[in-house]
Amino acid sequence: MKLLFAALVGVALIIPLIMVYGLVSDRQHQARIAQDSIAAGWAGSQIVSGPILVIPYTDERVTTEVVEGRKVTRTVKVRDELFLSPERQSVDTRIDPEVKKRAIYETVTYSAALSGTAQFVLPEDLKRYGIARDQLLLGEAQIRLGMSDPRGLQTDAKLSVGGKELTLEPGNGVAASGGSGVHSNFDWSSGEPLALQWSYTLRGNRTLSLVPRGKDTSWSVKSPWPHPSFTGSFLPSPEDQKVSADGFEAKWSVSNLALGQAQLLKQDPGAPMIADESMGRVEIYASPDMAAGASQSLAATIRLVEPVDLYSRVDRAVKYGFLFIGFTFLTFLMFDVVGGARVAAAEYLLTGAGLVLFFVMLLAFAEMVGFALAYLLASGAIIGLLTSYSAAVLASWKRAQVVGALLVGLYALLYVLLNLEAWSLVIGSVLLFAALAGVMYATRKIDWSGVRPGREDEAYS
Repeated sequence: MKLLFAALVGVALIIPLIMVYGLVSDRQHQARIAQDSIAAGWAGSQIVSGPILVIPYTDERVTTEVVEGRKVTRTVKVRDELFLSPERQSVDTRIDPEVKKRAIYETVTYSAALSGTAQFVLPEDLKRYGIARDQLLLGEAQIRLGMSDPRGLQTDAKLSVGGKELTLEPGNGVAASGGSGVHSNFDWSSGEPLALQWSYTLRGNRTLSLVPRGKDTSWSVKSPWPHPSFTGSFLPSPEDQKVSADGFEAKWSVSNLALGQAQLLKQDPGAPMIADESMGRVEIYASPDMAAGASQSLAATIRLVEPVDLYSRVDRAVKYGFLFIGFTFLTFLMFDVVGGARVAAAEYLLTGAGLVLFFVMLLAFAEMVGFALAYLLASGAIIGLLTSYSAAVLASWKRAQVVGALLVGLYALLYVLLNLEAWSLVIGSVLLFAALAGVMYATRKIDWSGVRPGREDEAYS
């Protein structure tokens, strides 16, 4: 019956644990809203793309209409666009991060200085696209640069061809950046190979993604931020990335063979799928109005990771809550069954409430003073409270010291588990094995069928 009561109280405590889990999720959501509010006037996560050369052309299409009950076939002239990617492009980026705070919340923003060069060559095999050279309106070409949130674009944006600076105008961006960006009209009537240079400073927050275009794209990035996360469809090789306390450097090299895209397209590929997993939430950035049948772009992404994501760590700690309750109740039960102490169901319940309260205190303090100090304060308070209470419940300070030592070991172990995520399952399983072995050893002389201790002679005769 004692075992049954302890188990029922433990199961009942799952309800407040679930409530604490919901509290962590709610505070995490509020923190994300606050972060978005902080960055609202700055700029959002940025997806940059380009440059691409857009060439208008005329074409003839056959249409069929019904006129006075008869089908009439007509040939009409239409205007469409070709999207030409560079033969080669090189992009250099410098990311300067800045942590912005409001009350207890903070988020990572950045200013990225981007510059690059690109070379364009008009393909000679236009016939395989069903287009003749004389259909091209080369004098009305456009050079387009894409950025998903143009609000972050600063006043230093420049675009030049052969040393001659062109005028940039808003709009007509690149589909891979959600259709946003800037463009410049360019008379390419000569059709000769074209080399251009561009640069601009772009503000954003959390992530920066580049959509490679053309036969060969190289991207190099430097930043003093020491906690980058490289994600997306392309990752820098280990020898092309350096991360230290002073910042990071990384390089990408992507060919059109890896992109799976032709250099000349009749349809601009849509935005890539980019997951933002910061603060435990996954967001997907993609073009909402991508044309039917349009292919999707691929991107390389850099996320500026905050060194301590306290909500994810508290969230993981709560998942170990039932383990804390189980070990503490097991200790009480052993003193009850083996040691002869009397532990009532209400005392199990109050002890469990103290263990659940630890996670609430951890969350509250972590938002104010950081995770490590909050963990020390919350665990110290709960260990002191439950050790003192155990002295009264178990009628012995020596037994209370055992409970206190157990709690110290559990909280120390939990902190290790939270910092050694890869080893958490191994350590946890070994701990459970050791606990089971200890219980088996301590209860080896108990007659569970008769609920009476001391049948040593019968057991070993």
